[in-house]
Amino acid sequence: MMKISQNIPETLFESIEEMIAVGKLKPGQHLDETTLAAEFGVSRTPIREALIQLASMGIIVMRPRRGAVVADIGPQQLIEMFEVMAEFEAMCGRLAARRMSPAEHSALLTAHQACKEACDAADPDEYFYRNETFHDQIYAGSRNIFLAEQARSLHRRLRPYRRLQLRVRDRTKVSYAEHEQIVQAIIAGNSDLTVELLRQHITVQGQRFADLIASLPLLNEKTA
Repeated sequence: MMKISQNIPETLFESIEEMIAVGKLKPGQHLDETTLAAEFGVSRTPIREALIQLASMGIIVMRPRRGAVVADIGPQQLIEMFEVMAEFEAMCGRLAARRMSPAEHSALLTAHQACKEACDAADPDEYFYRNETFHDQIYAGSRNIFLAEQARSLHRRLRPYRRLQLRVRDRTKVSYAEHEQIVQAIIAGNSDLTVELLRQHITVQGQRFADLIASLPLLNEKTA
């Protein structure tokens, strides 16, 4: 049994979202309130509140008389979401290149170094978490709270698929190399180059798209 304390609804929200992101809960899988309540050691009421919050973000779908299921995003919608994500990242990057302070540059470099360590360790799951911190530094560095919130929201919806991408052969090495260029462009204050680099970094096209689509069955495998 997993124990939850303090801010129960928010903690449950984060815990269930994490289970979806790492594949413990699969796309299309039914989310039984009673089972989740037993797993987390709480009543069904906070579970229901967490599921409603997840549904408001599009991470799960609430179906009348059928309960909640993990959102199952089709290939066409997926590519459209990555296109929008690329533009959000580009906008954040443009502003970050203009607005980041030396202290924020230092924090970005620290996050970048953490990505390197995970990459060198050939640990795609650890890289996934370090990568999230890296991108969040750019969102925060935009100094545009509304834009950062929108970017984080879509980023969260795409978490399972971004994680899956990193399992493709050599993707973490390529991702880190792209990060290096992005960091240098931001620190140099080159907003136009930052925009282009971030668009390329996020957009899923060509072979990357083919690799992602080929990997989707792994994400959709139901637990035994």
